[in-house]
Order: sequence, then structure tokens, then C-alpha cells
Amino acid sequence: MAFTSTLSIYSHLQPQLGLRQNRSQYLAVTAVQFVWLPPLKSRRTFALGVSSRSFVVRAGSSVEGTSARASGSRRVYRESQANATLSVATVKQIATAVAPFGVILAVTFVIWKLAGKLLAPTPKQSKSPAAESQSSSQGLKWSFAAGTNLLSQLGVKIEKQSQQKLNEFAQELRAFPFVDMSGRSFGDEGLFFLAESLAFNQTAEEVSFAANGITAAGMKAFDGVLQSNITLKILDLSGNPVGDEGAKCLCDILMGNSTIEKLQLNSADLGDEGAKAIAEMLKKNSSLRVLELNNNMIEYSGFTSLAGALLENNSIRNIHLNGNYGGALGANGLAKALEGNKSLRELHLHGNSIGDEGIRSLMTGLASHKGKLSLLDIGNNSLTAKGAFYVAGYIKKIKSLLWLNIYMNDIGDEGAEKIADALKENRSITTLDLGGNNIHAVGVGAVAKVLKDNSVITTLELSYNPIGPDGAKALGEVIKFHGNVKTLKLGWCQIGAKGAEFIADALKYNTTISVLDLRANGLRDEGALCLARSLKVVNEALTSLDLGFNEIRDDGAFAIAQALKSNEDVAVTSLNLGSNFLTKFGQSALADAKDHVFEMTEKEIAIFF
Repeated sequence: MAFTSTLSIYSHLQPQLGLRQNRSQYLAVTAVQFVWLPPLKSRRTFALGVSSRSFVVRAGSSVEGTSARASGSRRVYRESQANATLSVATVKQIATAVAPFGVILAVTFVIWKLAGKLLAPTPKQSKSPAAESQSSSQGLKWSFAAGTNLLSQLGVKIEKQSQQKLNEFAQELRAFPFVDMSGRSFGDEGLFFLAESLAFNQTAEEVSFAANGITAAGMKAFDGVLQSNITLKILDLSGNPVGDEGAKCLCDILMGNSTIEKLQLNSADLGDEGAKAIAEMLKKNSSLRVLELNNNMIEYSGFTSLAGALLENNSIRNIHLNGNYGGALGANGLAKALEGNKSLRELHLHGNSIGDEGIRSLMTGLASHKGKLSLLDIGNNSLTAKGAFYVAGYIKKIKSLLWLNIYMNDIGDEGAEKIADALKENRSITTLDLGGNNIHAVGVGAVAKVLKDNSVITTLELSYNPIGPDGAKALGEVIKFHGNVKTLKLGWCQIGAKGAEFIADALKYNTTISVLDLRANGLRDEGALCLARSLKVVNEALTSLDLGFNEIRDDGAFAIAQALKSNEDVAVTSLNLGSNFLTKFGQSALADAKDHVFEMTEKEIAIFF
């Protein structure tokens, strides 16, 4: 009869075996079940090839086993003890027979694992996000929009979405005379694609490619295009970092162009070398009329080069060099060239740190200028009363100048008086900008007196001068019945409520002023009430009134609203009360006045809170 015996062999002998032998005599393996097979007749065999009783080895399910298994093990053990006695020698034989197979099994398992690792393919090292981005973006030079890019190589297929957009732009170039493509960020490659639409184009007359990330390399896109185009008149490339190299490339191309009349290269990272390239182009190009080079890095050397071109070019009309670094030497270079130039009409030199000595040379050159200069911008050039003296001398002689800007210098009252004296002899200047020159009541009084006999000046800019209430009084007394000023700007002049009273009184009688700027003068409700009383009087001239930044509250708003309602012939179409202290009640009153005026007169008033 067959029976089984469950043996749990650890580093020590389990109690249920009842064997008290030394621990070193047993193998440290997991629980093993031994199945005892009875002898077959007279022959004894051992299943593992050992001359002994036969055993079947089974792996236990756990180290400790469950209670049921333990109970069964005890039962089997008792049954086995009833039939045969397992001697210590027998156990040693079993252990001796099983141990080699366990060792072989363990060694085989280890070898199998090692072989698997050696034969397995080496995994590819994962790339970092930066590396993946770099590898995937190789060849990409520009981004058209979020999630789209164009490939840098011309022969490579352009991504679908960007291609579609560029096709739309190309259609615009072919369909409309005025096309604005500024700020699209299509870069050099996009320009190469779009430039083809300009070749032999007979529709587009004005095109702006401003702020598109175009560099010097992109300028090559115009090669062969601008030479064949006979329609394009205005080309704007401002805000692109083309630099000196880009300017050189473009100028080489424009030498063969005979239609472009206006070229804009503002904020294009140009320096003296770029200015020299443009100067060489001007010597040969006879079609360009307007050249804008504002806000670049052109210094004395570049100014001198451009001055040399003005001696040979007889077609350029306007040259813009605002925001560069010409200085006194650059002004001196231009002065010498202006003596021999006959074509220049506008000269923009705002913000070049020319100074008094530089302005002296410039005025001398302009006085000898054989052409008819109509606009001169010399604002923000560190001029003092001394520089104003030189300007005044030029004003007395010039008969063609219409627009003079001396904004943001420091000529003071003394300089203002010199300018005023010169204006007595000048009958051509219509727009005079003296803003930001530290002029007080005395200087404004001198300018105001000129207006009594001068009917030519129509725009007078005096903002950012501390003229105070006295200056407003001197000016108000004159413009009440004299002059032909249509635009009067007195923002940030510290006139206060008292000064507003003088201006308001003048408005009751003045018939010329249509635009009045009184921003940031501390008028408050008192000043607003004064102006409201004037608005009730019929004034067919005043159309725009700016009262922003004046600390006006609801009472002032109520007064102005009532004035608008009571005057059926009000001419005001724009009223700015922004940045004041109005609540919803004041705003509501002004809105009601607006609706009332529209219902009564069908006139629309734009009111800004």
C-alpha cells in the first residue's frame, strides 16, 4: 500500500519529523513532500536511480503550510510509521541523492539568466527632450505660427499649414495694391516664397514686410524680383534685423530698380557700413524719394557717407535719421552736403545729440541750401537758448519752411523769446512745436504776442512747459480775438482751475480753435465748471476737447453733460474724460447727454471715460 511522507527541510530539522540529528546533515531547501512507494514483490527500486525504496518528490506550497496540510501531514506520517520505519540512514541517502539535482537545477537557472542577458539586444539610449528637440528641428529656421514651421532648405517640402498661409499671402500680393504683412514672423524662407509673387507683379504698389524676422540672408530673395517689378512704389522692411550685410545686398539690387519711391529700414540694426552701402545706392538710384533710417546705430561716419550721396543725388526728397548717433560731427557733415543739394524737402534729425555747436553748423548749411526745405525736425537734441539763437537766425531767412519741431530741448524763456522775435519776420511756418522746453509764463507771453499779427501759424504745441495760470492768461488774452490757431496743445502745463478759467473765457469769443488739449493740468471740478459754461455758448469751431488726467469728479461731469444738452448747436464730436475720478453716476450723465444730442441734432459725440 502506497503512502506519502511530507518533509520540511530547512536549516534545522522540523519537529514533526521526530528526527534529532545535527543541522549540518540537512540541506537548506524549501518544503518538500516525499511519497513512499511500497515494495513491488521482492524487488526494491528507487525512483531516482538509487538502490532504496522509491520516493516521489513534491514541492510544498508554503514554508509553514496551512492547518489542513499540517493535519494531513501528521496523518500521513502516522500511517507511514505504522507500515515502515524511516531510518536515519535512509534520510541521509535521500538527501545525498536529491542534493546534486538541486545544485544542478540552481546552476542551470543561473546560467539561463546570464545567457538571456548576454544574448538580449542592447536597448537604445533614450534621448533627452532637448536632444530630441534639436534633432527634430534641424533644418527649421522660422516659425510661422504656434505649432507650424517651415523647412530651411528650399527644395524640402514646406509643412502643409504654413504652405497654406503663404499661399494666401501670395494671393494678396497678386490681388491688392496695398498689402500689409507686418508681424507675421515668416522669416527668410517665407520671404523667398513670397518674393516670387512680386516678380512681374502689376498690382501691388505698397507692401510691408515689417517685423518678420528677416535677416541679411533674406535680402537675397529680392534679387531678380525688384529688377523686374515695375509697379511697387513703397517697400517697408522696418523691424527686421537685416544689419549692414543685408543693407549691402538690398542696395546692390535697388541699383537696378527704377520704380520704388519709398524705402523704410527703421530699426533694422544698421550701422555705418550699412549707411555707406545706402549712400552708394543713392548715387546711382534716381527713383527713390523717401528714405527712412530711424532708430538705427548710424554714427558720424555713416552721416558723412549719406551727406556725400546728397551731393550727387537730385531725386531724394525726405530723409529720416531720427534716433541715431550723428552728434555734432554728423550734423556738420550734413550741413556741407546741404549747401549743394537742391532736392531735399524734409529733414528729420530728432534725437541725435547734435547740441548747440552741431545745430550752428546745420543752420549755416540750411541757410545756403538751394532747395526748398519745408519740414525740419530737430527735437530732443540737447539745445539750449544758444542753440535757439542759431535756429532763430535760420527762421528769419527761410521762406519755404512750414513745419518746425524743437520739441524736448531746453531753450527756456530766453530761447522762446528768440524764436518769437524770428517769427515776426517769418510768414511760412504753420506748425510750431515748442513742447518740453522749460518755458514759463514769460516765454509763452512772448510767443502769444506774435500771434496778434501772425495768421499763418495754425498749430501751436506748448505741452510739458510749466507756464502756469499766468501763462494761460497771457495766451488766452491773445487768442480771444487774434490769431488763426486751430490746434492748441497745453497738456501738462500746470495751469490749474484758474488757468482753465482764462482759456474758457477765450473760447467764448474764439472762432478758430477746433482742437484743444488740456490734459493733466489739475483742473478738477472747478476748472470743468468753467469750461462747461463756455460750452453752453454757441461755438461752431471747437470739435475736440481733451480733459483727461484732471482729477475731475461727478460734479464736473454733470456740468459738462448739462452744457452739451443745453447747446443745440454744439460742434464737439470728441470729448475725452479718461483717467479722472468719475463714478457710474457721472458716466451715466455723460451718456445721457450723448444720447440727447444725437436725438436732437443727429450728431454723434465720441465720449471717452
